[in-house]
Amino acid sequence: MHFNYVVYKLTFPNGKIYVGKDVGGSGHSLRYFGSWSDHLVEQDFTKQQLIDFTLRKEILFESTDKDEIARMESEYIRLLKSNDPAIGYNQTHRKTDH
Repeated sequence: MHFNYVVYKLTFPNGKIYVGKDVGGSGHSLRYFGSWSDHLVEQDFTKQQLIDFTLRKEILFESTDKDEIARMESEYIRLLKSNDPAIGYNQTHRKTDH
């Protein structure tokens, strides 16, 4: 079975993570690393650290169903707490003060 869509986790050098989805059709695009905020990431690193920068990309879930991928992306963001600024760079699904 060919999976077109994936949910992935990026791990940054500081240990923080970003969870995203790739629904561009290829699923395993080596060049796609999500839509995380450059500003959020860059403020955590010095210019010197950004000169030699390594990301780890892990595929967490695969599917041929775009809706399932969207649901699973949300589940993984919550499960891995990548929406907690101390843990990750996801800006969606953040808890709001009530």
